[in-house]
Amino acid sequence: MTLNIDPSKKALPGRKADDASVADTKPLVAEVIDELSSWSPREFITTFQRWHHGSVSLIHLNVLAMLEGHGPLPMSRLAESLDISVASMTGVIDRMEKRGLVERRHDAEDRRVVLVHPASGASQLFTDIDGRRRAGLAKVLDHLSDEDLEALLRGHRALRAARLAFAQAREDAS
Repeated sequence: MTLNIDPSKKALPGRKADDASVADTKPLVAEVIDELSSWSPREFITTFQRWHHGSVSLIHLNVLAMLEGHGPLPMSRLAESLDISVASMTGVIDRMEKRGLVERRHDAEDRRVVLVHPASGASQLFTDIDGRRRAGLAKVLDHLSDEDLEALLRGHRALRAARLAFAQAREDAS
């Protein structure tokens, strides 16, 4: 089955191609931004919850993403990053620890500091989510023609290269 996409279609209702953040860009750039950000918050959350089958809460996923991105963190830093109290964070980490998603360890340099580390269950959770995400994408992409798939692949590779170049330029400037 081939999905026919009309390239002349404008932004879907509720999307803002003329948003101030993209007002100074080329019209084609604004249209691409519309397409890349076409998910509504409801669609995003529903899909995200489907990926992890409700096995963890969204705050647990936020904690795991923080640990994945920054490495082990103290409870206070996690709480601050997620805008919750340390007491609430302690409860979250208690539940995550019981599920094998995180573990607490004393810092080697300062034994008073307790760091939260991802546990093996976190890695397995991300592996499971990635597998379900890939399976879902495969079902969607099966609706595209080979020509559309090739164009999409070229576009995504170009976007990745541009993103890496942008990140490198920012790093070089700092």
